[in-house]
Parts: sequence; structure tokens; C-alpha cells
Amino acid sequence: MSVPNKTSRKISLEDLPDLMTIREVADLLRVSPLTIKRWGKKGKLPAIRINSRGDRRYRKEVVLRLLGVQTESK
Repeated sequence: MSVPNKTSRKISLEDLPDLMTIREVADLLRVSPLTIKRWGKKGKLPAIRINSRGDRRYRKEVVLRLLGVQTESK
């Protein structure tokens, strides 16, 4: 399965990184980065905090589950 992005180029779900940035998730879901942050605060899309700045990363499996895409268990 593939998902269209803003340039109408299709990206394969398998090609997505395991940890995604706010911008990557926002682009994939076609919402603003602020919406992603709000969803994180509400617990709808939990983030992993990395480095001393506390940058957010999102697990691919969680993002795909939010999209309703079933992933195969390893």
C-alpha cells in the first residue's frame, strides 16, 4: 500500500523510517505540526523524546495504526 504526498508522488509505507519527525508525520497525515503536538499532549499520538532539547519522534507502527493500516507482527 502507498500513500500520496503533497507532490502526488506515492511513498511506500515500507520506506518510512522507524522513527518519524513531527514534520514527516504531519505531511503523511496532511495536518499541521501543531496538530501532531496537540495529539501527543492528549495521548492520541505518543512521542518519544530524544536528545537534550527533547525533540519528538513518533514510531512508525503507532502512526500507521492511527491511519488504520494493519502492520505485520515480527
